[in-house]
Amino acid sequence: MAALLHGLPPILDAEVRTLILGSFPSPASLAAQQYYGHRQNQFWRLLGALLGEPLAESDYVERQRSLLRHGIGVWDVFRQCQRQGALDAAIQAPEVNDFSRLQMDAPHLRRVCFNGQTAGKLARWFTLRGYETCVLPSSSPAYTLAFASKLEKWRAAGLGATVDR
Repeated sequence: MAALLHGLPPILDAEVRTLILGSFPSPASLAAQQYYGHRQNQFWRLLGALLGEPLAESDYVERQRSLLRHGIGVWDVFRQCQRQGALDAAIQAPEVNDFSRLQMDAPHLRRVCFNGQTAGKLARWFTLRGYETCVLPSSSPAYTLAFASKLEKWRAAGLGATVDR
């Protein structure tokens, strides 16, 4: 049986208007204690292109600051799980994060985007609470859609339409 793994704390503040939820950090992300820490994950390239900032080349602290400046937060749907490897299909015994405090912790939050289909399974829960939701193609290297196609779909979701604060 796989060991119990614990996720990362959210990148979140009171001014976040859009929250991007993944499923659960990869082994590389857990080892680095950074969201999307696997060098082949396209998350930072996608957001960098959408926001017009060199996020893929920035250090992790600056990546976090940049997202928050744009009103974007990052978290995962699962707080903990068991998993061998990095694939979402291998997630076992997942426990969902406690999202009950989002309205207090991020009162301006209006939109929740899900990075991939596994995370997107929680879209209905957020929709029922009044949030606009969208399921994005996964930024994972395991999801083989071309980068340009992923970027087009992420842009269509309005992620590039954020405003610096």
